[in-house]
Amino acid sequence: MLECIEVEPELPAIGTIIWLHGLGASGDDFAPIVPHMQLPDVRFIFPHAPIRPVTINGGYPMRAWYDITTLEESAIREPLADVLVAEQHIVELIKREVSRGVPAKSIILIGFSQGAAMVLHVGHRYPDPLLGVVVMSGYLLAPELFVPEMSPANVNTPFHFYHGTRDLMVQWRRGNEAYEVVRKHHPLTRWREYPVGHEVCLEQLRQIRFWFHNRYQHIRTQTSQS
Repeated sequence: MLECIEVEPELPAIGTIIWLHGLGASGDDFAPIVPHMQLPDVRFIFPHAPIRPVTINGGYPMRAWYDITTLEESAIREPLADVLVAEQHIVELIKREVSRGVPAKSIILIGFSQGAAMVLHVGHRYPDPLLGVVVMSGYLLAPELFVPEMSPANVNTPFHFYHGTRDLMVQWRRGNEAYEVVRKHHPLTRWREYPVGHEVCLEQLRQIRFWFHNRYQHIRTQTSQS
């Protein structure tokens, strides 16, 4: 199981948000956002990616969900073996939440950059319905496997993309290409862009917060009616 920062809710948890960081960062990066989300009945989990040598950074060890072998776009840019190991780590986190009493349909996956690529990869393939997937400055891993490995369970899961139009690290084009592929297979896919670089801006967080509240209000309504 990955090392994680976990923020327990004030009330019994009706859901869980698993939030993945980008290359060279850690779970600490987004943890301070929790109080601003104002979700007193939702657990937040911020896993730390394993430390590994990263080729494009001269082999320097850092937290990374997978190696990046080249700055050029290439079929071997992100080794699939690394991606599959990271996928298993995230799946284990989801299964642990289920064992704690939070069903997959009450779990949101969200990530930034590498973390965004991973939540897109996992959310598209997960065998049980999830509450939602948020892709911030992300891109598509192993595009040739996207359709063959698609899980019918998450066809109607909302996939929300957020990207900076001035992003030089993960270019707008790459993020938008991922969005165009995903929306053909997931009808509830949405795209928002902002005049920023490879970063998360306040307006983006405001929109994400609003969407979180909308999704969990739906869960609360279902619970009260049952």
